[in-house]
Amino acid sequence: VNQLVDLTMSSSACDVASIVYASTKESHPYIRTMCDATEKGVKSLAEATASCVQPVLVSLEPQVAAANEYASKGLDKLGEKLPLLQKLVDQVISETKEMVSSRVADAKDVVSG
Repeated sequence: VNQLVDLTMSSSACDVASIVYASTKESHPYIRTMCDATEKGVKSLAEATASCVQPVLVSLEPQVAAANEYASKGLDKLGEKLPLLQKLVDQVISETKEMVSSRVADAKDVVSG
């Protein structure tokens, strides 16, 4: 999970989502109330789940370690094949807009020619 979150694309996407979430909460009092209640519920649920799951995770530690290693290798391969994952979301959006604009311009040239 840490390796996935450390990918530039994931980290950037989380930052963007966090900014939008915080901005929305600040702008809309009714949504803020709902979000605050949801956050408290999720926190309580996470704490309860963690305390119940911890003994199971300890007993499954070798299997979890093997799954972690397998997932880590998979993410490394994915990162090699998709260099896009090493870019910021804003950069990907900008490059995509440029590419689409260029293709549209090329199509216009073909149609008008």
